[in-house]
Amino acid sequence: MILPGADLFDPRSDMDSYVSPVESRWDYDFSFAFNDSNFSDRVLKIEIVAGLPDVKSAGDGCSSITEWARNRKRRRENVKKDKAVEIVGQSEDEQALTCNIPDTEDTVAYENQDVEAVAMVEGSPTDAQFDFHQRGDAAGPSSDSSWSMDCSTVLRVKSVHISSAILAAKSLFFHELFLNGIKESAQRDVTIQIHASEEEALMDLLNFMYSNNLSASRATALLDVLLAADKFKVASCMRYCSKLLCNIQMTCESALLYLDLPSSILMAEAAQPLTDAAKKFLSVRYKDIYKFQEEVLRLPLAGIEAVLSSDYLQAASEDTIYDLVLKWAHTHYPKLEERKEVLAKQLVQLIRFPYMTCRKLKKVLNCNDLHPEFASKVVLEALFFKAETPHRQHALAVDVPNAVNRRFVERAYKYRPVKVVDFELPHQQCVVYLDLKREECAQLFPTGRVYSQAFHLGGQGFFLSAHCNMDQQGTYHCFGLFLGMQEKGSASFAVDYEFAARSKPTEGYVNKYKGNYTFTGGKAVGYRNLFSVHWEAFMEDDSNYFINGILHLRAELTIRQ
Repeated sequence: MILPGADLFDPRSDMDSYVSPVESRWDYDFSFAFNDSNFSDRVLKIEIVAGLPDVKSAGDGCSSITEWARNRKRRRENVKKDKAVEIVGQSEDEQALTCNIPDTEDTVAYENQDVEAVAMVEGSPTDAQFDFHQRGDAAGPSSDSSWSMDCSTVLRVKSVHISSAILAAKSLFFHELFLNGIKESAQRDVTIQIHASEEEALMDLLNFMYSNNLSASRATALLDVLLAADKFKVASCMRYCSKLLCNIQMTCESALLYLDLPSSILMAEAAQPLTDAAKKFLSVRYKDIYKFQEEVLRLPLAGIEAVLSSDYLQAASEDTIYDLVLKWAHTHYPKLEERKEVLAKQLVQLIRFPYMTCRKLKKVLNCNDLHPEFASKVVLEALFFKAETPHRQHALAVDVPNAVNRRFVERAYKYRPVKVVDFELPHQQCVVYLDLKREECAQLFPTGRVYSQAFHLGGQGFFLSAHCNMDQQGTYHCFGLFLGMQEKGSASFAVDYEFAARSKPTEGYVNKYKGNYTFTGGKAVGYRNLFSVHWEAFMEDDSNYFINGILHLRAELTIRQ
């Protein structure tokens, strides 16, 4: 049995025990048999109808991806208008018939040249036609003879001699057409109807099914063939086009275009390398998300999704990413209900709430752009995650169901996340935990520094900063830890502070330095050589301060009246 969508010439297709004679050598070159009556059992008649007025072929004459996309968009808009006019002019019976044909913006019927591939077998009493629109969970030919073809004027008819065995092995469309078991499938002549703009791509596709090669080489021409391969369900050609497009230098425009292809292509396994490459390009291009903030805010939905999916965004914190997402949503969806819909269904799952600060999570609960039930759910999940042990947090991050949207995976934040425990009595106090990976510490040498996210005490913001600096005498590098107050307001605070770190062999926290300081905005205090060792000794493989590759730091702050 052949699985739906299987391509007998595609080595990646999943097959049952059935093996076709032609499958044993999927890369055979049958180009000698193309359009040769001596090696053919059928005639494919291609009716070429007029294209849409004032719209060129997507690939015809297009010198750039931008022009190709513009032509395609104009063609889709015109077809949508024509369909609306056509329905208005129909009788009630005709309108009822039209409504039985699936036609949504998410199907190939709209996006891919606005029609599904349709075939008619000549010679039958009723001129039976086959409707290849999706019906339910399966796609296949229908014997319903009441469905009519496009009534556009036929410009010309091109006849091509074909081998039904070769086409059925390469294309699910022709497999269903030739092997559906009904009487008409045995007829010699088969007619399909295409727009003039599709002719060149279809001929290249037919040739590919014989030779496994394409004459198209420009990106615009390959995109036309890709759309044709999708329409006629030739998985191996979709994969081949995707591979060639990946080898062409990508730009922001081309990456966004690849992510805006018909949903049937985006969901196809054969085109996955192309969509993955487009997403990777955008995520790398906008890695420093705030350096390109204005560009990011102008990205379409598919673009912002690709950027937010990255683990390597160089953002200050997840709080700032959350604010950027809301700003993007307000820019592109000014209507509240539409904004709520796109946030809930497509963007919010890309925000990593467990790495947001508790102060920002409180604001999430009161955000008008999110459904209250959803906001409560993500905040509760984030708080439970923060309360877990590091081992359990890691287990959640690599868990397969969670890995889909990676909401438990920590990004490469500029400001490192902290855990904070607050106390009000007998004094205002907070205990702050900061974990740094060995690789992060190694990157600090020779003069680097890394900052924590802000935390609050007595209504004032503070932060920790870890440094690689010279010791007091300037003779060697060492690890330093400092406490600073944000530059907000003119208030001053007298704070007792104490630094500690987990150390072997007990792996418990050991106090390293304590002091008191009256802070004013922008000031910082700390210790240049927290561990009283050279940098090399601090970083060595058997260092007492890295436990399973993590440096665990703790700071206790107390305000005394």
